[in-house]
Amino acid sequence: MATLSFAAQVDDWVKSTERRLTAVFRESTERVIEEMQKPVGGGGNMPVDTGFLRASLMASTAAMPPMTRPNPGAPAAYDGGQVSLTIAGADVGDTIYAGYTANYAAYVNYGANGRPPRQFVGLAAQKWQSIVAAVVSEAKARVK
Repeated sequence: MATLSFAAQVDDWVKSTERRLTAVFRESTERVIEEMQKPVGGGGNMPVDTGFLRASLMASTAAMPPMTRPNPGAPAAYDGGQVSLTIAGADVGDTIYAGYTANYAAYVNYGANGRPPRQFVGLAAQKWQSIVAAVVSEAKARVK
């Protein structure tokens, strides 16, 4: 049985470390977005009436999605496929822009016309450090 040279062992270790780092980055991003999307009725801050605001979430590594879509006034369901694909294609160091395209998203998040802010975006973002710590802990447990 051949043994790996020291350089090959270091190369394998670096590749494994990069894969783990990327996995933690992607999983942590997914979880922050899940927190943004968590409805008030489920313990989160996202108010849900027709579901259109939740369904309008998009992600990009190029720019923040614009808030230009008017509410059709009909029930809408969230399909996270586009968001998940964007995250899966992102590398550590990329900026992932996750935003709501509903034209009223900012009003709901920040409050307007006497309505209090829901802060579903900012409150989820504040959990980034604790989410990363949890994902790292889970990753470490799998490696042992």
